[in-house]
Amino acid sequence: MIPTLFGRIQTRIFTLGTVGVVLTALITPVLPGTGGSLGAAYRVAYLILLAVAVVGVGWELLYHLLMQFRWDKDWPTLFGLLTIVPEGALMWALLRYELVPGIGGKVATSTFLTMFVFVWCGVWLFSNGPMRVPFVQWRLRGGRLL
Repeated sequence: MIPTLFGRIQTRIFTLGTVGVVLTALITPVLPGTGGSLGAAYRVAYLILLAVAVVGVGWELLYHLLMQFRWDKDWPTLFGLLTIVPEGALMWALLRYELVPGIGGKVATSTFLTMFVFVWCGVWLFSNGPMRVPFVQWRLRGGRLL
């Protein structure tokens, strides 16, 4: 399957909105560097998740442009895994310079790294494995869910 641009965007939003939400709920209570109330920690964690989803649509546009230079117009699976580095770096910069709306103040590096890596890897593993079982048509429709 070669995912289409709209298929990748739909898959990203769907997986972050389902698997990402569940994994964020699981990891937030044990995140390092989160002082204050648990409610405030959840608020910040879900705002970061939302920012990852919004910025992720921009990433998909950039990835689509870059894939046009490949002969098969697709990423190898390893490239998909390695995209954690630039995506994480950009999100960290946005948080560091307080450019994510609704998050007042700095987010601890350990908090961000733990949450981002845990959620991002979980979403990546789900979309490259178990998602293919219940969503057989997803694979045949270029990654589109709708």
